[in-house]
Amino acid sequence: MPTEPKKNQSAKIELTEQELRDITAYAAACAHRALPIFEQSDPTDPRPREALDAALAFASGGRRTTALRNRAWAAFKAAREASTPAAEDAARAASHAAAAAYLHPLADAHQVKHVLGAAAHAARAEELALATPGTLDWARHHAPRAVTDVLARLPEAPVGGGRVGALMRELDAALRA
Repeated sequence: MPTEPKKNQSAKIELTEQELRDITAYAAACAHRALPIFEQSDPTDPRPREALDAALAFASGGRRTTALRNRAWAAFKAAREASTPAAEDAARAASHAAAAAYLHPLADAHQVKHVLGAAAHAARAEELALATPGTLDWARHHAPRAVTDVLARLPEAPVGGGRVGALMRELDAALRA
C-alpha cells in the first residue's frame, strides 16, 4: 500500500536521466534565443553563455557536476548585476537552463519552473527589449516529448511570479493541451 506524502512533502515521480537531458537541451535552446539581448547590454560578461555551454554539455551526455551548478549560480548573479531589465531576464533564462539539469523527481508545482523557467524568462527578455516576440511560440512548437511527458506528471505551474509567472503558466497550459 503506497504511503501518503507528509503535509509539506511532495510525492515522487519517475524521471529518467534522458528526460533530464532532453529538458535541459530544450531549456538551453529557449534561453539561447535571448542570449544576444544580454550580450548586447553586457558584452564583457561571459557568465550566461558559460551557463548555456555547461547545460548543453550535460544535455549531450556530460555529468551533472559542481561546475554545472556553479555556472547556473554565476548566470543568476549576472542577472542581478545586469545593466537592463531585459538583460536581467536573458541571464535568468540562462541560469534556469543550467538549473534544469537539477529538476527533482517530485510532484511539486515549483519543479515546473525547472522545466519552463528558461522559456518564460527568455520570452520576458524579448518583451522588455522590444524585440520581435517569438520564444514562447517557438517553445510551444519545439518542446520535446520529455517536456510534455514530465509536465503531465507535475501539478500545473504555480501562481504568482509576475509577468514571468504568467508566461510560464501560458506555456504550461499550451503544452498540456
